[in-house]
Amino acid sequence: MKTSEVMRVEPAKPEDALQHFAAKLTFETDCADVFDALEQGHHDFVLLDVRGPNAYAKAHVPGALNLPRAQITASVLQSLGQGKAFVVYCAGPHCNGADKAAEFIARLGFKVKIMIGGIVGWRDEKFVFASL
Repeated sequence: MKTSEVMRVEPAKPEDALQHFAAKLTFETDCADVFDALEQGHHDFVLLDVRGPNAYAKAHVPGALNLPRAQITASVLQSLGQGKAFVVYCAGPHCNGADKAAEFIARLGFKVKIMIGGIVGWRDEKFVFASL
């Protein structure tokens, strides 16, 4: 029987897969988990929309603060976070703005995760947007 392209490369050993996926969750969260946390009133992170102010004004995740990457500084993060982790998002999977912002936030010494999917993921989940 011919091997599929899916299985041409063997899956990782379970212990390696566990290590990989557990580590991945330290870097990422998803729209559903952010939605649930916001709905339940959890305020153990600061949600940052790192897109520009025009995009933010049109539609953003309720409760997200607009902080474009160029405006991120240690003092701004300190004033917003007060020891909390940051969760950042941008337009979606086609955009690396959240990755760039997360890298910079980590470089400044703050804990950070990316909300995978960004605005596109939020829309796909059919969650409500806020606008200005």
